[in-house]
Amino acid sequence: MAAPVELLMLENFIGGKFIPCNSYIDSYDPSTGEVYCKVPNSGKEEIEAAVQAAREAFPGWSSRSPQERAQVLSRVADLLEQSLEELAQAESKDQGKTLTMARTVDIPRAVHNFRFFASSVLHHTTECTQMDHLGCLHYTVRTPVGIAGLISPWNLPLYLLTWKIAPAIAAGNTVIAKPSELTSVTAWMLCKLLDKAGVPPGVINIVFGTGPRAGEALVSHPEVPLISFTGSQPTAERITHVSAPHCKKLSLELGGKNPAIIFEDANLEECVPTTVRSSFANQGEICLCTSRIFVQKSIYSEFLKRFVEATRTWKVGVPSDPSACMGALISKAHLEKVRSYIKRAHAEGAHILCGEGVDKLSLPLRNQEGYFMLPTVITDIKDESCCMQEEIFGPVTCVVSFDTEEEVIRRANSVKYGLAATVWSSNVGRVHRVAKKLQSGLVWTNCWLIRELNLPFGGMKSSGIGREGAKDSHDFFTEIKTITVKH
Repeated sequence: MAAPVELLMLENFIGGKFIPCNSYIDSYDPSTGEVYCKVPNSGKEEIEAAVQAAREAFPGWSSRSPQERAQVLSRVADLLEQSLEELAQAESKDQGKTLTMARTVDIPRAVHNFRFFASSVLHHTTECTQMDHLGCLHYTVRTPVGIAGLISPWNLPLYLLTWKIAPAIAAGNTVIAKPSELTSVTAWMLCKLLDKAGVPPGVINIVFGTGPRAGEALVSHPEVPLISFTGSQPTAERITHVSAPHCKKLSLELGGKNPAIIFEDANLEECVPTTVRSSFANQGEICLCTSRIFVQKSIYSEFLKRFVEATRTWKVGVPSDPSACMGALISKAHLEKVRSYIKRAHAEGAHILCGEGVDKLSLPLRNQEGYFMLPTVITDIKDESCCMQEEIFGPVTCVVSFDTEEEVIRRANSVKYGLAATVWSSNVGRVHRVAKKLQSGLVWTNCWLIRELNLPFGGMKSSGIGREGAKDSHDFFTEIKTITVKH
C-alpha cells in the first residue's frame, strides 16, 4: 500500500511571521482532481492582526525615500528571478496551466512587475503654478494612502498579485493581500523571500481564505481605505456595497467578452494562429481572451476552415508536457460551468465544430479525473445567446460573419463588457476608425496581448472602474494634495 502523500500546509504571513490558522480549506491539483494542499480559512481575527501589523509598519515605510523603497523592490525581483523554476513548477501544479506558460509568462512577468515599479516610482513629477499678482505659489504633493487591501484572482496568481503589491508598496503604502483560495501557493512562496529582500515586517501581509470570510473582513475594515480587486463582476458589486459606507478608493478590474474583428483584407497567415492563441491561451482563463470572432462574409468560410484546423492542433495535455498548449481548468465546478455553456449553445441550434463533445481527449490514466477539456469552436449562434453575451472564461469561442464596418462595430459593442478587442485589417485608416469606435479599454490591431506597462490598463462599462499602469497605479495608490504658499 502506497504511503499517504503529505499535504502542503500554508500559513498566513502577518507582521513578518508565518502564523498558523485554526481552520483550513482543501486545495486541489487541477490536473488530477486530488487534494494536495491546505489553505488557511482566515476571517476577521486574522484580518484584524494584519491591519495592526500594517498600521505599525506604515510610518517607517512611508517615510522612506522612493529610492530606498525602489531598492527593496529590486531585491524582491532578483530573489523571485533566482527562484523562477521552483515558482513556475508550483504555479503550474496549483493553477493547471502549462509549465511552459508559467515559465515564460507568469513568473517572468511577476519579476518584471517589481522591477518596473521600482523604476517608475523614481520618475513621477508633481505640478506647480504661480499667481504673482497675489504673491502665491501653488504646488501638489502625493502621499501614500495608508493600508491597501489587495484581492487577486486565480487565473494568473503571482503575475496579478505582484501587479498590485509592487505599485502599492513603491508608493509607500503597507498592504494586506488576499490571493484566491484556489491558487495560494506562489503567494506563500513569495512571503519566504521578503525578509531576505529587506521588506520590513508588516509592509506586506498575506492572508489566505475565501471571499465571503477573509475578503469581506478586509473590504469592510474601516482602517483599510483602498481596495484593488481583480475578479468577477458579482464580487465587485459586493465590494462596492460593503465599502460604500467608508467611501473607499476602489480599483476594479473585471471580466470581458472580447471581440476579434477580422476584415476581408486581414493577413490570415498571422491572424489565424494569433486568434487561436487569443482564444485558448491559459485554457481561455484570461480576462483578455477572445470569445467572439466576427469575420467579414467574403472570407468567412476560408477563415473558419483554417481556424478549426489550427484549433485541432492545439494540444491539451498534462501541464508538465512541453508539447502541451493547454493544461487543466481551475476546478471541477468551473469545468462544469464552461461545459454548460456548450450544452446551451447546442440546445439553441448552434453548431459545435470542434472540441467538447466532438473530438476525443486522450489523457494519461492518473489525469483522467483532472479538469481538462478541448478547445471548442461554436458557429451559427445568435448575438443574443448567452455564449455571445456572458463571460465563459474557458476554452470556448464563437465565430460569426458580418457584412459592413458599421454593423460589426454595433454588434461588437452590444455586450455589457468593454475590456479588450482585436482588429485585423491592412487598411490603416480603418484600423484607427474602428479602434476609436469600439467600447473597449484596450484595442489590439493585427496582434494580441502586447502590453506596454507605462500605459493605462482597464475596461469600460461592466469591465471595471479605474486603470492600472505606471502613472495610473501611482495615482490610485497615492492621495494628491494642493498646497498654497503666500510670500
